[in-house]
Amino acid sequence: MYARDYRHYAWNALTGHWGYAILAYVLYSVLYIASASLAGLGPLVVYGPLMVGMSGMYMGLVRRHELSVERFFDGFTCSFVDNFLAGLLVGLFTFLWSLLFIIPGIVKAISYSMTFYILRDHPGMSAMDAIEASKRMMHGRKWNFFCLQLSFIGWYLLCLLTGGLLFLLVAPYNYTANAVFYESIKNTAQE
Repeated sequence: MYARDYRHYAWNALTGHWGYAILAYVLYSVLYIASASLAGLGPLVVYGPLMVGMSGMYMGLVRRHELSVERFFDGFTCSFVDNFLAGLLVGLFTFLWSLLFIIPGIVKAISYSMTFYILRDHPGMSAMDAIEASKRMMHGRKWNFFCLQLSFIGWYLLCLLTGGLLFLLVAPYNYTANAVFYESIKNTAQE
């Protein structure tokens, strides 16, 4: 599939469910920003669980499951420690690879991009196992994912023209397209 195909499937999944998708993104943003007031460590603690919860919400859209806001908090209620460690390790590994140069950091960030979807689908999987599964899953697919992200550049430029207001639509659209990407490759090299 091409980037336009992922975007097309994402758009179809969002049809009639934009409010839910926007709510997922707003919840993530508000909780992440609010966590910054916790002595600076808040974002480190909540990033992984928030990403697992948000991944679950967008996967629910793509899979046409019954939509529920409670799904957003799954990252805190199911395997919190593994979700927390995954967020911490993905951030740390990406940072360390970025010290070499920006390109290795981007490549590794893409390699780790499916980690939170995997943790949502496999509660109880260790953080390192999820990261390794993401790396295997993305082997040979990093360019496709990179092209998908690049295909949203025009949308993000439009966000600038609207003073960031359009971001409330573009970010959920991008996250839904990422969930479609995960769905298309999830049966490869997960175990």
